[in-house]
Amino acid sequence: MHHTDDVSAQGPAPGADEPASTEALMEEAASRIRALEAEVAELKDKWLRAEAETQNVRARARREVEDARNFAVQRFAREVVEVAETLERALAALPAPAEGEAEVLAKMREGIEATQRMFLAVLERNGVVRVEAQGAKFDPELHQAMAEAPSPVIPAGHVAQAWTPGWTLNGRLLKPAMVVVSTGGAGPAAPAAEMPSAGTVDTTA
Repeated sequence: MHHTDDVSAQGPAPGADEPASTEALMEEAASRIRALEAEVAELKDKWLRAEAETQNVRARARREVEDARNFAVQRFAREVVEVAETLERALAALPAPAEGEAEVLAKMREGIEATQRMFLAVLERNGVVRVEAQGAKFDPELHQAMAEAPSPVIPAGHVAQAWTPGWTLNGRLLKPAMVVVSTGGAGPAAPAAEMPSAGTVDTTA
């Protein structure tokens, strides 16, 4: 009897609360893991956004540098082709070759022609290409219409007369050709239109 009372007085057996304590610890750990995962996901999202913005900044910077370089090149190229057109006008101003013409005139013509060929070759090696417009179908992407004129030989909507050639830089339009567009029609061809003076021609298109 005495022995039985001593055993019951000692309280519950060891480990009786352990299942409840383990479950609470596991739930707390799971909750902590979920919180850490959410924090990692948030940090990853912020990192990805920051990386994307960094890439965007770099891309914008590259574009700005490239645009600035291209603008400088285009501006220079536009001025250079003016020289090529001046050489062509100089040749057009000379009288046509004729038998017995003065030697100095023949040599002048040969010198300008040689200079023009060399100049055009240098331009082409650097991506600047002359585009002939005479007789071509009018293209607003390549041509700037300065006037219209009837023509019995040039179809309507085609270039009846090119005042200046077109120019491209690395395949992109640098300067449009200034042209007279044919309206077609029968009868005698209209007289060649005179190119307006530099002060009245819009060459900024």
